[in-house]
Amino acid sequence: MSALRALAALGAAVLLGPVQATDCPAPAPRPSPDWRDQVVYFVMTDRFDDGNPGNNDQGAGEFNPKDNRFFSGGDFQGLMRRLDYIQGLGATTLWITPPVRNQWWDGGSAGYHGYWASHLKEVDPHLGTLGDYRCLAGALHARGMHLIQDVVPNHMGNYFSYTPGAWRRDRPAAGWQPNLGSLPEVRPRQAPFDQNDPRDPAQAAANIYHWTPNIENYADPEQEHGWQMSGLDDLNTENPVVRRALRDSYAFWLREVGVDALRVDTAFYIPPSFFEDWLHSQDPSAPGLARVARQMGRQDLLVFGEAFGIDKPFQTAQMRRIQAYQTPGRMNGMLNFPLYGSLQAVFAQGRPTAELAHRVQALAQVFGARQHRMPTFIDNHDVDRFLAGGTPEALDQSLLALFTLPGIPTIYYGTEQGFTEPRAAMFAAGYGSGGRDRFDTASPTYRLLARLAALRQEERAFSRGTPTLLRASAAGPGVLAWRTEHESRRLLVVFNTSPQPQWVDRLPVHRGAAALRPRFALHGQPSPLHTDAQGQVNLVLPPRSGQVWVIEPSATARPSGNPTPALASLAPPPPAAGGTLRLRGRVPAGHEAELVADGDLAHALPLAPDANSHWEAAWPTDNWLDPTVTHRLSLRHRADADSPWLAAPPREVKVSPAWRTWARVSDPLGDDHGPNGHYLYPTDPSWGPARQMDLRGLKVEVTGQALRLTVQTRQLTTSWNPANGFDHVAFTLFLELPGQDGGIQAMPLQGGELPEGMRWHRRLRVHGWSNALFSADGAGPESEGRPHTPGATLETRPDQNALVITLPAAALPPGTVLDGARLYLSTWDWDGGYRELAEQPGTHTPGGRRSAQDPRWMDAIGPITLRKP
Repeated sequence: MSALRALAALGAAVLLGPVQATDCPAPAPRPSPDWRDQVVYFVMTDRFDDGNPGNNDQGAGEFNPKDNRFFSGGDFQGLMRRLDYIQGLGATTLWITPPVRNQWWDGGSAGYHGYWASHLKEVDPHLGTLGDYRCLAGALHARGMHLIQDVVPNHMGNYFSYTPGAWRRDRPAAGWQPNLGSLPEVRPRQAPFDQNDPRDPAQAAANIYHWTPNIENYADPEQEHGWQMSGLDDLNTENPVVRRALRDSYAFWLREVGVDALRVDTAFYIPPSFFEDWLHSQDPSAPGLARVARQMGRQDLLVFGEAFGIDKPFQTAQMRRIQAYQTPGRMNGMLNFPLYGSLQAVFAQGRPTAELAHRVQALAQVFGARQHRMPTFIDNHDVDRFLAGGTPEALDQSLLALFTLPGIPTIYYGTEQGFTEPRAAMFAAGYGSGGRDRFDTASPTYRLLARLAALRQEERAFSRGTPTLLRASAAGPGVLAWRTEHESRRLLVVFNTSPQPQWVDRLPVHRGAAALRPRFALHGQPSPLHTDAQGQVNLVLPPRSGQVWVIEPSATARPSGNPTPALASLAPPPPAAGGTLRLRGRVPAGHEAELVADGDLAHALPLAPDANSHWEAAWPTDNWLDPTVTHRLSLRHRADADSPWLAAPPREVKVSPAWRTWARVSDPLGDDHGPNGHYLYPTDPSWGPARQMDLRGLKVEVTGQALRLTVQTRQLTTSWNPANGFDHVAFTLFLELPGQDGGIQAMPLQGGELPEGMRWHRRLRVHGWSNALFSADGAGPESEGRPHTPGATLETRPDQNALVITLPAAALPPGTVLDGARLYLSTWDWDGGYRELAEQPGTHTPGGRRSAQDPRWMDAIGPITLRKP
């Protein structure tokens, strides 16, 4: 064995620089870890590090690190030399994208990511050799780490398609057409998957593929399980020949490399029953993968699927769909997309923390102890980076939640380095790297992750216990608190997602008196606290904070100090459509007192009691937008500035807002051709006929300082099953506020400027999978500005082809006056960035560019000026 091979086998760090080809022995039997204790680091191998530049260009025109569509050069040897970096982050397991030989070019993009297979038992030469892969596995195992391989049993690459409208269920050759732009071959290299031409009767009869076009209706189980997804050739996973080949292909990696776990791509598009055979078949010539793993000493092969299901707030339909795949006999884990959606909404977008509280409770109800085997995440290669729309402070909070909730925390490469682009490279020569390596172990997020990994390792309650929710805000950003227990250990986790301090009164921490011992904080150190005799505590939470205490029963209680009468009843009753609440009550004579709504200390209302300790106050409610939300009104008081704040029992109330129309404009159909009148939609049939970017009109309504916009288009589509209920269009809204300084005219990342001298102060970008609000601070032609919360609420109305966007008053600067504000709305599409504009349209690329300065918008409305009626 060479010196380099010995180093790899021992797991030692490989010196940085070009690395020679390696070879290592086949793996020895090895037991499975307790997966609940793992911290996973997920890499797209092509974008991580290039250890061997000699394998970058395979001569098919597929390598170009300046373009996101092409191979960049990352490989196994690059991964090996960065294992110190990965382990130092706190990761115990490495998850890599599929390493199998891919279709290198499908006519519009390269298979650098690994999900367009050509041969399921060969390593793609861009990544290295089978020996390189074995060395990577050996190096991980020598460190006590583990390896997860991404697998794709649903489909192969994009080697054929059907002409729109020509497909016939009973004639698989009708409308079938090969992808003549495929490189380096026009069909998969591996049998039986090479039998992909139904014009040959023998291949048609073999039924290796579902001879079907693209999915049109994701609500149809037949289409979801048997039709093509985004042009990828759908395997007939009901066919025994296909099942056997898939068992044999993926058993190869367990035996030959020593893979410890499998992540299953596009699991929703495979019938759930497939996994029973794939994992547990007793076929002696091609046994199920769980049986093969046991032969390799792995009694607990973790197999978790990707099921891109995100529930609307307070709903669980997608969770229950996911549950159908994570049942005995099928997969024993699933990616936790429902939790991902709620983490994004609450921390990145500033949605009410009650949405995440409900999700945490629902996960426990639906999955029980199985939720501890669900990998959890805040971003990955298929969605926007967290920092594409969230702030660094929100990122820190999301990571603390990830490491203190049930599941297997999974970090996507580059998150620790502040990446905003989904598939940028970590190494200097790769795509989107900015010309420098990004392996900075001193970065704040890298250091935070190492602290969080240590916290989770030391506190088994976070990987074993089930949270009990104690408090959440239904009205917007604010408090979120839970208690987690395991055996005799109890921990309290508390967040404030608001940019303002929060008052948390009478938080029920324990069943009796308890001491709260500081354990962790995102910033600084929490103060030691004591509850009262009832186990309750009052807290003032700093903005954007996250804190952890150990709860220890105590004989010492802080006096509750609530001798005063309760907050009086509210009179008159809340108005039916906004207005003002008239409140009254009592406080002890001489006490300082204030009224707090929904914990928001920044807008607390000082009270002036009369000589009889009575007080009255008027509370405006026209910015309370949701009539279903329960608002919490708290009265706090203290004897003097040196005394603790005491809390009277709170009151709850609901209010309906009064919306008034301030503007209504129509837009002609058929004017969706861009600023030069020559733009064309992408050529994929899911685009042009629907003309999703063609605006029809805009209505603007106002209540208080809040905005509600109803955007009508020619057609809203859901071709790719988007979480927000529409796809193939991104709406970008620019808002200029009267009397506000600053603002800019540039349309960030769109290559244009707002007309009529308009300057924006707030900018909203929404598409099928993202919803991000920005202020103009730091914005420019290549910078979106500073993410801002709370953001917008979205509601689709498919029967009207309309999207309703609601911006709360807190989304705008304090004291905003909307009379005289200007709005501008444009359409384009977003895929980790605004889609490129080419001279000629491509499958998913708009065409019609006349010059490099052509801006990226297809249709627009505005500027329009808002006037109070």
